[in-house]
Order: sequence, then C-alpha cells, then structure tokens
Amino acid sequence: MGYLFISPWIIGFIVFVAGPLIASLIISMTNYNLLSSPQFIGLQNYAHMFGDSNFWLSLQVTFYYALLAVPIDLIVALVLAIMLNQNVRFMPLFRTIFYLPALLPPVAISMLWIWILNPAYGILNTFLKTIGLPQPQWFLTPQTTVPGYVIMSIWGLGTWMVIFLAGLQNVPAELYEAAVLDGSGVWAKFWHVTLPMISPVLFFNLVMGIVGAFSFFTQAFVIGQGTGTGAGVSNSGLFYSLYLYQKAFSELQMGYASALGWALFLIVMLLSLLVFRSSALWVYYGGESS
Repeated sequence: MGYLFISPWIIGFIVFVAGPLIASLIISMTNYNLLSSPQFIGLQNYAHMFGDSNFWLSLQVTFYYALLAVPIDLIVALVLAIMLNQNVRFMPLFRTIFYLPALLPPVAISMLWIWILNPAYGILNTFLKTIGLPQPQWFLTPQTTVPGYVIMSIWGLGTWMVIFLAGLQNVPAELYEAAVLDGSGVWAKFWHVTLPMISPVLFFNLVMGIVGAFSFFTQAFVIGQGTGTGAGVSNSGLFYSLYLYQKAFSELQMGYASALGWALFLIVMLLSLLVFRSSALWVYYGGESS
C-alpha cells in the first residue's frame, strides 16, 4: 500500500530524473547531433576536453566568478540580515524591500542591469562620474565583465538574507547576556556567539552558493545577447553552462555537451565534498562541532 501511494513520485523520478540522467551518460559516449543516429565513440568526448581551449577558458571564467561572488555575496547577505534583525520601526517594510529583487525573473533582472551598467548612460557610471571616479566599460571589456556579473549578483541576495535572518533570530538571547556579563564587546559577541550559532546556516548558503555559481547561465546568456558580445569580449563571459549550451544547441554536439555536463557534475560534487569535510572544523550544532 505504501508503494502504491508513493508510485506517482517513483514514476516521476524514473521518467524525469533517473531516465534522462542515465541517457545523458550514455549520450556522452557517443557522437550525436540530434539529426542522425548516435555513434558510440567511448571516452573520446572526455579526452577531447583536455585539448579544448574553450573548455579550460570556461572553467577559468566560472572559477573566477565563484571566487569573487560567493564570499562577497555571503558577507553582504549576512550584513544585511544583521541590519534587518534590529528592533526598529518599519522593519517588516525594510525586509520586504530588500527581498523583492529575489522575486524578479532572471531575464528581467538581466535587462535591467544592461541599462544600469551601460558605460555611456548607465546609472552606475553616471554616479561614478559625479563623484569623480573612473567609469568602467563593464560588459564591454574583458577585465570588468566578471566583476559586472558579481555586482549584479549582490542585488539579488534576498533569499540568502532571509535564511541568515532566520538563523540570527534563533540565537538564544541568554548567550548574548552571558557574553555581556563577561565583558564582551560587539565584535567579540559576533565572533564567539553569533557566528558559531549560525554556522549551519552559513554552511548551507555556502554549498548552495557554489552550486549556483557553477550553474550560472541565464544572466550571462541574456546580457551577452543584449550587449551584442555573445560570450563577452574575448570570451570573457564564457561561463561553463553557457559553453555547454553553445555546444548542445548552437553546434548540435549533444554527445560532447553531455560529457561537459557530467564533468560539471563531478567538479561541483568534489567542491561540495571538500566543504562537507571542512565543516567539522567550523560548523556547530547545538554548541557542538559537526
């Protein structure tokens, strides 16, 4: 009877998850262009990656973005959560305002930031010009393409902020009172009370941030098309997922694209395992390390 009740989920999992997953692994070992029958070629697609310069370039761009965006986004989201955890008037309104950008569709956000970061008439460069600072070309120069995406990512941190806020509100007030009695200042309370108590939340956001950074696609695709640079000037915006999309749907190299997908899965899995292994050193549950 139990299997009967969960059969819709089992069928859905087999048809929409497990089936395509196994199929993609098989296709990754073939030469397949959607127009003719797949030809089995073994591990040639995987071997081809090592000599593919764009494969290494897309990995470089994605790692660069992840190294910048993940820590910056975590810090900004935590700072916003601490600010929005104060007991002041109109706090629900402030929380709503800061969370709203997370509800917008990625395509709409991308179009908005094409305008904000426009080097000629964008609002950000206009502000920088007003205060006498240099005005970068953002998505039109290789040096500032990825930093432009990082700035854009900060604007949509509402989800991370809310998760941090939930963690902050679960920190027992008695711990802060005890820290004050011990003579702890603001920084000492944050370092020895707040940070350890919200470390499980920080751990969750870190893992999700890594996964999100390596699957970054929609904004890069829309902005590349909107600015007429494709994958950025000199492929400076060639993120891994964007390169995978190009191989699959622009060049119809479905076998190679499937191999790229499995390589991405292995990379993200290894990074996630490293974070999980390190969690024993800095993640605490109920006052005890994991």
